[in-house]
Amino acid sequence: MFGLLRENIRIALDSIRTQLLRTILTVLIIGIGVFALVMILSAVKSLENTITGDFASMGSNTFSLQRYDFEIQRSGEREKVNPVISYRDIKQFEDTYNFPLTKTAVSFTGTVGAEVKYESNKTDPEVQVLGVNENYIDNSGLKLQLGREFNVFDIGNNNNVCVLGSDFLKGLFKDENPIDKTISIRGAKFKVIGVLEEKGSTFGNNQDLRVLLPIQSARSIFTQPNINYNISVMVDNAEMLDIAQEEAIITFRNIRGLSPLEESNFGMVRSDDLINRITSITGYLEAAAWIISIITIFGSSIALMNIMLVSVTERTREIGVRKSLGAKSKTIANQFIIETVLIGQLGGLLGIFLGIVGGYLFALALKFDYSLPWAAMIAATIISFVVAVIAGSYPAAKAAKLDPIESLRYE
Repeated sequence: MFGLLRENIRIALDSIRTQLLRTILTVLIIGIGVFALVMILSAVKSLENTITGDFASMGSNTFSLQRYDFEIQRSGEREKVNPVISYRDIKQFEDTYNFPLTKTAVSFTGTVGAEVKYESNKTDPEVQVLGVNENYIDNSGLKLQLGREFNVFDIGNNNNVCVLGSDFLKGLFKDENPIDKTISIRGAKFKVIGVLEEKGSTFGNNQDLRVLLPIQSARSIFTQPNINYNISVMVDNAEMLDIAQEEAIITFRNIRGLSPLEESNFGMVRSDDLINRITSITGYLEAAAWIISIITIFGSSIALMNIMLVSVTERTREIGVRKSLGAKSKTIANQFIIETVLIGQLGGLLGIFLGIVGGYLFALALKFDYSLPWAAMIAATIISFVVAVIAGSYPAAKAAKLDPIESLRYE
């Protein structure tokens, strides 16, 4: 049995070599379909890994009070303009929200175009500066690479200290230890007490090129009107998250002076809700990838069937000779099925290789978290095998039914 299989594989390889151009074109067509599947699913997975990783680092037991809900921010369609979350709002919230086992972080973005100086070195004017309190680093899921984070005394005393993103290590400080060094922002001096671990970029937003300042110190530098603040609450016990969230909404509605009949003029966002929304969006992208790939692979199956039908016609005399020497119809059919499967698997392997390379380059260019698309690779292998079997079944059946006498007469 194995000897017959080896012989059929040898004959199939010989046939592939004799029809090299057509085989290459068919392999390319199958490879393009598989490439589309693996490449798109790889890119979608990289996108999902990056975004969910960013939000998951906040923890599933974190929620934020913002000016608008996530859906309104995403669509840009606003039926009404919510007032900004002011400094008075966040101070009242900090003073009145006392839900047990929670930590409240407040922050605002002072600028996204600051220039930071250290001795004779300075950065380009593209540094993001945030004013934060002592809970911001924990609530945001940030980790320290060097030094320490803010404590309650830094914030309460408005100390001129700061925590830097990891890009400053190789940029401004030229690999020099920045702890206890003094930097300058808009003429104000700050001592570096910590450096954050690398976070990377998301959609071009470099999270490692930022400076965190005590919130009051930042307010003394950035005095533009209508600054919008953010509130983030982390609940130690995830089972208490819903109750803590309801309490926060009630507290903030009271701060805003809203009656029970009025709608909330602020937004509430939970980190796990964002992850679920992102997963649903990437699900649509994956479905689109499957549809595009199946259409392409369906076209390749027609091309594969066509090349095998041509092969049957060209090898009619060969089939007649093999039958006259005692080859059974099943043996002839298996020969063509094996040849078709080999071509299909060559196309599948080519598509998988190109898809992995393409997905990796995509993730590398956009600085996404790349991971091998194992599900897509397995699916591509199965699909290319099934397509080959289906495409080769009719030509194999046609070859098996040829009359040996008529086949020997074929010119």
